[in-house]
Amino acid sequence: MRIAAAPISWGVCEVPGWGHQLSAERVLAEMAELGLTATELGPEGFLPADQNLIGRYGLQAVGAFVPVVLHDPTHDPLPGLRDTWSSFNEGTVVVLAAATGQDGYDTRPELDEAGWRTLLGNLDTITGEAAREGRVVALHPHVGTMVETRQEVDRVLEGCTVALCLDTGHLLIGGTDPLEVVDRAAGRIAHVHLKDVDSALAARVRSGELSYTQAVRAGIYSRLGLGDVDVKGIVDGLTAAGYTGWYVMEQDVILDAEPPTGAGPADDVRAGVAFLRGLT
Repeated sequence: MRIAAAPISWGVCEVPGWGHQLSAERVLAEMAELGLTATELGPEGFLPADQNLIGRYGLQAVGAFVPVVLHDPTHDPLPGLRDTWSSFNEGTVVVLAAATGQDGYDTRPELDEAGWRTLLGNLDTITGEAAREGRVVALHPHVGTMVETRQEVDRVLEGCTVALCLDTGHLLIGGTDPLEVVDRAAGRIAHVHLKDVDSALAARVRSGELSYTQAVRAGIYSRLGLGDVDVKGIVDGLTAAGYTGWYVMEQDVILDAEPPTGAGPADDVRAGVAFLRGLT
């Protein structure tokens, strides 16, 4: 397995007010101490796309989360996306999210038919342009974006050709079994975010009892192997299907203060990496 980390496991997030934010140097140092060699870039501006800082810690960038409004017929997302991915190393997967245009992931608008036509058309246009420029773009179904629920994931799979970022946590919270996606659409998966989830808390998010932010604070993301996602089944299924990309280990958290060095998020990531290495 090619195992990578992500700054969100250290509580670093693009959402305003998302808890205490650790420095890039601390996050990268702890990744390196855990023996990791790859990371995602995190929120815009957190890690420099030129790789110099990342490289000093023996790491490479393998993905970048890029939220973009795709459903607005008056907005062309391609020029901005082209500028964004041109700043990345060629091996960095553009992990695209269908942003709502609002901050955070606790509410979202309903998408009408015109919005869906625009979103799917933009995804096909972006996919074609990325291929011509030698870039890999993968759509990330994500809570609080325009592609969250099982019906919406199905509509993307059936209505356009974009590759997927299989985020096991966001899919499950949105009502999609990630193992089922592997079984029926493994060939569309270009990138993987591995999360484990407390399904009882996920159900409370789907019912509206808890906001997404409240659920993260309550620990909706378990250590890998301790939640309700069939992580082993997913890895086995992807391996059988010939997947050779990265597995980005994520355990989203919200920090209230600076934890002791080497503790807090680092303990969770250490346990997750050990679990994943035990699968091989």
